[in-house]
Amino acid sequence: MRLVQVLIPNGTRESVLSVLDDEGIDYAVWAETGRGNFEALVSFPIPESGVESVLDRLGAAGIQEDAYTIVLATETVVSERIDALEERYTGLRISRDELVARAKDLAPARSTYVAFLVLSTIIATAGLLLDSAATIIGAMVVAPLMGPAITASVGTVLGDERLASRGVTFQVFGLVLAVAVGAVVGFVLKETVFLPPGLDIRDIPQVTERTSPNFLSLFLALGSGLAGAISVMRNAGSALVGVAIAVALIPPAATAGLGIAWGFSGVALAAGTLVLVNLLAINLSALVLFYAAGYRPVEDETRDAAGVRRAVATRLVGIVAGLLVLSVVLGAVTYSEFVTNEFEVQATGAAHAMLNEPQYEGLTIEGTTVDYHGIDILTGEPPRVEIVVGVEGDAAVPQTLAERFDERLQSATGTDPTVRVGFLDEQVSP
Repeated sequence: MRLVQVLIPNGTRESVLSVLDDEGIDYAVWAETGRGNFEALVSFPIPESGVESVLDRLGAAGIQEDAYTIVLATETVVSERIDALEERYTGLRISRDELVARAKDLAPARSTYVAFLVLSTIIATAGLLLDSAATIIGAMVVAPLMGPAITASVGTVLGDERLASRGVTFQVFGLVLAVAVGAVVGFVLKETVFLPPGLDIRDIPQVTERTSPNFLSLFLALGSGLAGAISVMRNAGSALVGVAIAVALIPPAATAGLGIAWGFSGVALAAGTLVLVNLLAINLSALVLFYAAGYRPVEDETRDAAGVRRAVATRLVGIVAGLLVLSVVLGAVTYSEFVTNEFEVQATGAAHAMLNEPQYEGLTIEGTTVDYHGIDILTGEPPRVEIVVGVEGDAAVPQTLAERFDERLQSATGTDPTVRVGFLDEQVSP
């Protein structure tokens, strides 16, 4: 429920009150005794979904932008008369003007934005190096990235180029800054006692997770953008949703920075690709949802519905084109992960099945290690499999065991792997 207060310009009182009467809205009117530009103040309660349509009608009746209109959130309205309005205005979204106000509130001042972004990136970078998911999530609470993403989409659908440009600029600048901060932190910590000597960031699970972008990453970003848009237009849960948006952007940006610091171009490119995919997907889903929800600009001599539709379509085409290009990378990574995982499952199963045969009694597999990655598929490198075989007592070990494993794995997987077999002697008490 909202409480709307409007200062009525001189000469428009009758037309304004006529609109409220037509809408069946109860109101209270006070004479205005200020500077003389307004003749009265009218105050009325209305469900939040009815604010936009009523303000549009009041605008046609003489309440222009140079007047004063205040929309307040109310805790409770006690009156049976309000039921009719609630039945009439049954939507859930907030008004266009409230949406703009919330978008502006979510986009902080530049200095505040930079400070929170730098701090969140430093924390996220430390979390990556510590392989601490809890630390990374904590950094996301600080990250201020939801505001610019929402601001860009709101500005586009409402034809506010200044708002849209500010949102896009803040997003691009913020993510470039995050990559730079991650790189600086990496350079500073790389040769210090805070990290183990010779640390290879590619072996850290939290880093590896963000250097293999696949289509599941796209779904995460799309969901985050939709959740952000819903939380804003329904005025619920924005802080928690902001964490989801930040999770999709800050950790991969920090990972790209670490890739630069360690000189691993593959890490930097893979994480950078993930950042771009997530950024485009978040903006795409938020933009589509706001437009589908019916948000449109107030038509005047500078903005018209056709122009806004063109602007929305242009931005959608640009975002979708970018996603299609990056989807080639996502598809390649997704396919390579499927192929390598399938090979590992098949190879491990075939090796165990082979030693379960009677002629290999006394031999057991103690462990298998498969070294096979997506880049190997592109370069044509064969899979590398290491098998540790336990030998019980006087069990006979065939001299050609490695070749037999090779033939069995080749038959099972359709590839020609390189097999290395190690042995672990065992003594079993009677």
